[in-house]
Amino acid sequence: MTLVSQPYVYARRPLVEPDWTRLPGWAAVSQADWDSAQWQRVNCVRNIKQLRALMGDLLDDRFYDDLARDQAERATMSMLVPPQMLNTMVPATDGAVPSAGHDFTEAFYADPVRHYMLPVFSDRRTDWPSHPHASRDSLHEHDMWVAEGLTHRYPTKVLAELLPTCPQYCGHCTRMDLVGNSTPQVAKLKFDLKPVERYAAMLDYLRSSPGVRDVVVSGGDVANMPWKNLEAFVDELLDIDNIRDIRLATKALMALPQHWFAEDVVEGVARVSAKARARGVSLAIHTHVNSAQSVTPSVERASRAMLDAGVRDVRNQGVLMRGVNDTTEALLDLCFALADGASITPYYFYMCDMIPFAEHWRLSLAEAQHLQHSMMGYLPGFSTPRIVCDVPFVGKRWVHQVEEYDTERGISYWRKNYRTSIEGEDTEALSREYVYYDPIYTLPEEGRRWWHASVDHESVLADATRQAATSRAAAQSQLVP
Repeated sequence: MTLVSQPYVYARRPLVEPDWTRLPGWAAVSQADWDSAQWQRVNCVRNIKQLRALMGDLLDDRFYDDLARDQAERATMSMLVPPQMLNTMVPATDGAVPSAGHDFTEAFYADPVRHYMLPVFSDRRTDWPSHPHASRDSLHEHDMWVAEGLTHRYPTKVLAELLPTCPQYCGHCTRMDLVGNSTPQVAKLKFDLKPVERYAAMLDYLRSSPGVRDVVVSGGDVANMPWKNLEAFVDELLDIDNIRDIRLATKALMALPQHWFAEDVVEGVARVSAKARARGVSLAIHTHVNSAQSVTPSVERASRAMLDAGVRDVRNQGVLMRGVNDTTEALLDLCFALADGASITPYYFYMCDMIPFAEHWRLSLAEAQHLQHSMMGYLPGFSTPRIVCDVPFVGKRWVHQVEEYDTERGISYWRKNYRTSIEGEDTEALSREYVYYDPIYTLPEEGRRWWHASVDHESVLADATRQAATSRAAAQSQLVP
């Protein structure tokens, strides 16, 4: 029988943990240290000095200069990269140690994980570094707070932002206005209430809202929350009769898997999983992996530890980004690595949100539609991820659900079938068209000319760089007493 040629050729590939001792700063690090969550946290790279100490002479000065300029002029997130993630950048192949200087520097520039975890100035667009409609809270989550940190956007689901920190800071973070340390470009918001008061207010709202059945427990990243505190919050959620789905959101399952296979965490997850099963509640973990090379045996170990402890599923919510996973091959390689190697279900790929200085990452809706189409048929239906556009004031929409699409000007129009928590009296919410914008550089020449003529081009960069901290007034007016 003759094999039919296919655009994508499937081949199961074994997971590989790159040899961290190839990097000069970790030449003497033992397996025991590497498997320690505490060692991983202590040895995160937080600044250029630490990156230099780790890399030795592998990188040219031009990369450090490029990185320094980005930190000073563009970065919306401070630098924080765990060893686990850094070790997957430019992984050695066939046991070969990467060569220093130009070759390694070029490979480091091109690396997909580096591209979104250590963005440099030369990565960014210079024509439109920010879209004219970019905003700090691009999804208006704060506008929909019903208690501090509790966003009620969908009819039956809420997002609980328990904390504003992560074990790692991604350059494209959609919650860049709240999460992490302030940067020269962004003075971060701060929660007003003490954690115990915020959690109590969230739980009170959920107890009094029988229409809510689904809670995404996030932040920040729940891996940065002491386990006893997270367990206490989840335990109280499980005592609320109307809560039927709980999802713990953590990129650290990939970025710091050592946290999730630590003995005390596994034991704690087993306790809440047992209570969830007894109550008929689905408890799942949602993680955030964007590149196949990030899926290593340590990630597999963490995922299987969670499944063995009793969580119903581990699912991946990646972000579609140029230079990271913007080809059919890259997306399918990642999906098969997740499903075959780590028992993680490919679930979503989000289009990168319209936050400041993110244009170089964003793809057009047309590109996303093409990628969705090109992935179909290779994966089981339950493991075929949907590519979604998170439309402001609407929520997640499959990219083919667009109502109208002006491809020349890159403007797509969407509708929705429910009201958010701030639209109770809005009689037009279900008939209104909501708008999303493609990156301007992806448009045909006529469309680019239209934007240049319609927008004060010189003011776009100035507006993005001087955005003051978003006012809390709108959010505070929505808070329950």
